Amino acid sequence: MLAETVCSAVSAAGLGIAAVTAYRKRFLTALRIAAYSLIPVGLVMTGAVGWLASTAFSPLAWAGFGVLGASWALFALVRAVEHRRGSRAARATAGDDSTAPVSPSASAPALGRTAGQGSRPATAPSTSSKSSSDDFSDIEAILKKHGI
Repeated sequence: MLAETVCSAVSAAGLGIAAVTAYRKRFLTALRIAAYSLIPVGLVMTGAVGWLASTAFSPLAWAGFGVLGASWALFALVRAVEHRRGSRAARATAGDDSTAPVSPSASAPALGRTAGQGSRPATAPSTSSKSSSDDFSDIEAILKKHGI
């Protein structure tokens, strides 16, 4: 009887902490806390302590398995969302944003343009006194600046 009371109190406290965490807009952490806090009451409901004392066919035990299943589903949901966020972050840092396709030549002219040259086509011959080696040194400087 004491074990059930303690486990219920721990679960209630954990769900309260999860509610406060969700109020602070940290939903994944709140779901993880809720999943952990359901485990003690699920174990009590399954009758893990007295499993051999004819609890295998108890509806309360099967309800406990349902609670443990809900806890497992919350864990799986949190991991799936974290995995999805992680892959998006990896794509964003790598510069491979598949949601906005861009043609390969779209960003090439922007490297050598200044504010006054914006309306001129990229294939027009350059009228500046720079040689082609100066152009490549500018590109090399830009690439070094970005660590490439």
